[in-house]
Amino acid sequence: MTEYKDKQFDEERALYGSNGVLVENCRFDGPLDGESALKESSNIVVRDSFFNLRYPFWHDSDLTVSGSRMTETCRAALWYSDNIRISDTELHGIKALRECRDVEIKNCDIISPEFGWFNHDVKMEDSSAESEYFMMRSERLDFSKVKLKGKYSFQYISNSVFTDCEFDTKDAFWHASNVVVKNSIVKGEYLAWYCDNVTFENCLISGTQPLCYCSNLRLINCRMENTDLSFEKSDVDAVVLTEIDSVKNPRSGRIKAPSIGKLIMDDPQARCAIL
Repeated sequence: MTEYKDKQFDEERALYGSNGVLVENCRFDGPLDGESALKESSNIVVRDSFFNLRYPFWHDSDLTVSGSRMTETCRAALWYSDNIRISDTELHGIKALRECRDVEIKNCDIISPEFGWFNHDVKMEDSSAESEYFMMRSERLDFSKVKLKGKYSFQYISNSVFTDCEFDTKDAFWHASNVVVKNSIVKGEYLAWYCDNVTFENCLISGTQPLCYCSNLRLINCRMENTDLSFEKSDVDAVVLTEIDSVKNPRSGRIKAPSIGKLIMDDPQARCAIL
């Protein structure tokens, strides 16, 4: 490997087209304000480095980043790349990950609006995130022990599993399909509208008007708090362990709960069984 240690780069495409490089304790910053430092590169290992310039990792393959920092001005850091491993790293620039494949993220701090769009096969664990439109239109996500605060998260995602997570995010999982959320806390308004084949298992769900206009929706041994006007126009099979504040016109299936504060069934098409 070609090694770059304790160096600073600020020129345009500083290490463009590299193949087999170790970048350690380097800074991508400076008055030349250059972009695309490692564009079109492969077999890259980055350790303990600082990225303050735009678009450092585009069209890359076989990339490992650890112990590094990507600042607010490191916009759109990783696009169109594959086989990526990121650990112990700050990703704080907008649109930090887009149209990438085979990504593993571990013990990272993400503050990045529009993070994770159009990605495939992303595994994330022991990480925190703040974002709007987080992971939109991505597929095959495998998340565990992820804490998220945001808005409009996981919209249009598919074929994904979330375990032991904490999500505080409104309008989450809209139009999601083939998704399982297990042993997790899910807070926020208008959860999972228009979703298809989504299952919540052993979860705490809270927030107004959740789970409306859904098809093939399942809740298995979940708890619900402050969930008024739930399940409107949904096809649902739900076992809920706590009182539901209110349920409005679920379309079909069954809902089993110890009690329902207010049951609204004023639509002749609402034929769900309430047990």
